[in-house]
Amino acid sequence: MRDPRAFRWDAPDSDAPAGSSRVWTFGSGAVIFLAAVLRLVALALKPMHHDEGVNGFFLTNLVRHGRYVYDPTNYHGPTLYYFALPTAWLFGLNEEAVRIVPALCGVATVVLVLCLRRHLGTLGALAAAALVAVSPGAVYQSRYFIHESLFVLFALGIVVAAVWYYDTGRARYLMLAAASAALMFATKETAIITAVVLLLAWGVAWGYMRLAGSLSWAERRRDDDAGDGAASRIPLDDPARFVILFGGAVIVFLVINILLYSSLFKNPKGITDAVAALQVWTKTGVSEFHAKPFHTYLKWSGQEELPLFLLAVCGSAAALYRARNRFAVFAGAWAFGTLAAYSLVPYKTPWLMLNFTVPMALAAGYGISELDAWAARSGFKRKAAVGAVLGFALLVALVQAVILNFREYDNDRYPYVYSHTKRDIFPLLEEIERAAERAGTGEDTHIAVAAPEYWPLPWYLNHYRNVGFHGRPGAYTDTVVIGSAKEPEATQLRAQLGPAYRRAGAVYTLRPGVDLVLYVRNDVRGR
Repeated sequence: MRDPRAFRWDAPDSDAPAGSSRVWTFGSGAVIFLAAVLRLVALALKPMHHDEGVNGFFLTNLVRHGRYVYDPTNYHGPTLYYFALPTAWLFGLNEEAVRIVPALCGVATVVLVLCLRRHLGTLGALAAAALVAVSPGAVYQSRYFIHESLFVLFALGIVVAAVWYYDTGRARYLMLAAASAALMFATKETAIITAVVLLLAWGVAWGYMRLAGSLSWAERRRDDDAGDGAASRIPLDDPARFVILFGGAVIVFLVINILLYSSLFKNPKGITDAVAALQVWTKTGVSEFHAKPFHTYLKWSGQEELPLFLLAVCGSAAALYRARNRFAVFAGAWAFGTLAAYSLVPYKTPWLMLNFTVPMALAAGYGISELDAWAARSGFKRKAAVGAVLGFALLVALVQAVILNFREYDNDRYPYVYSHTKRDIFPLLEEIERAAERAGTGEDTHIAVAAPEYWPLPWYLNHYRNVGFHGRPGAYTDTVVIGSAKEPEATQLRAQLGPAYRRAGAVYTLRPGVDLVLYVRNDVRGR
């Protein structure tokens, strides 16, 4: 038996054929490269979403004033802003600089999936990583300046670190799991859901593998991760070491959360606010805000992630039937447990799907690995058929990902495009820039935003020094006035501006149901 302390992230599975190291090297490199291309190319192509604009507002305050204060009643945790701070310092407050953080987290998630090779097999890990790499939703959310990509990376980090601790017994991996858990809790309040599901999935996997030992239909040729050495990983026979080890993990968890929620001790109240946030978001989860039917995620998965979903079902079923790999049972329980948990909560948004898309890929990868092993015993034609199934699934997902992320990124007929900013915002911004150039005032141009709904305009206008977000019609004298095209606000604004202003351009759709009009002072237009 392999010495668990010789464990490496790329340690091959025991059934790996000769030459698999070369396949692994080139395969994993290709998957990571593809994931990076899909996530990093043309990051500014898609307009900033409403939520990205809000996150950008907090980041702007942090960059310019060194201030971030956690607000438990509205937004999420601090990790997104502190992780984006270095790139904003280096490259400025622009879309590429802030979006590169979740994009790199998306690539890192693919890398972490590959770290599970020992438990999924060579083909299983490559297949799982490839499915995450080309998932339309995983790519789409990784190109958003929102919390979800970071959140799922940290959740997967807990799992990988815990597996490494199990395999080696080394304390540093337990500390890494604690740090990942701390970062997850410092990212979003939904961390409590993920934590509960992970614990339940672990319990299901452990109990099921023990139960399956007495079932005649379980084809238990081996159980890679259910050896007798497992008990030694938790030193219950050495109370002092147990206290030091797990006490250290608790300290790591607390220190990271305290540092981040207190804004590096500049806002001590943020620590208690972090606890209060759990109650606030419990109410949000059961409110009518973003409320949708129970089956919504199943419907959206069928529209955007069908190959992945079907392979995950097959992989989870294979894990239960074969009962030979505890981690595979855990992955299936994690995936579908998360799906069930988020389906039970009335609050539903498409970015939350990333929480079960990634573990579904793990289950799917295991299913591909098992199917390949069966096909290898049955002949070349069946083995080729398995490759064709995986290839077809990846091709379908890749085509969907390219269409969604590079062509239809603001088309709300696609589930992932959720109340997204339309590309109309770019001509609006260009018209403002032209007015500023004609006025000769540049970044000192006075701009009044009279529309009640205007996000993410604060992000796009953050380089102008004299912008007022009034949210209602008024008798403004600014160089540029942005108002709502909706009645009666449009008529009221036009009457209050009077003959001193003229409309510039057409009606600009900010997002579905929100149309804007632009007025420029006549003296500026005449220059």
